[in-house]
Amino acid sequence: MSLRSPLGRALGTGSAKEGVHHWWMQRLTSIALVPLSIWFVVSLLSLPSLDHATVVAWMGQSWTALLLILFVLVATWHSQLGVRVVAEDYIHGAGAKTLTLVVLTFVHALVAAAGVFAVLKVACGGAA
Repeated sequence: MSLRSPLGRALGTGSAKEGVHHWWMQRLTSIALVPLSIWFVVSLLSLPSLDHATVVAWMGQSWTALLLILFVLVATWHSQLGVRVVAEDYIHGAGAKTLTLVVLTFVHALVAAAGVFAVLKVACGGAA
């Protein structure tokens, strides 16, 4: 039994002031993904065919490559933010949580870099 009030027990254990930033970033990336996803689907559906040569020619256009890179980066960032919350909520051991968050960050960075590299390779004519 403690003689401290509920407020006294709660003081000092509150927010680290990072949750709001994370929440906003997740909302902003989801808002950015809406037009990017719509553009991506409509662009692919408007192609005359989905054969390799047509898609490579489409990706070779500068605006298409730029928007694809934005799509890859925003999607991986949004994914990292979401998976991070799941890991923080469901992994309780401090060491396991830290290791998981580090691995998730590196995996998402690797996926983003690979996606950007693939788009640039195709857009610059490296994929034949």
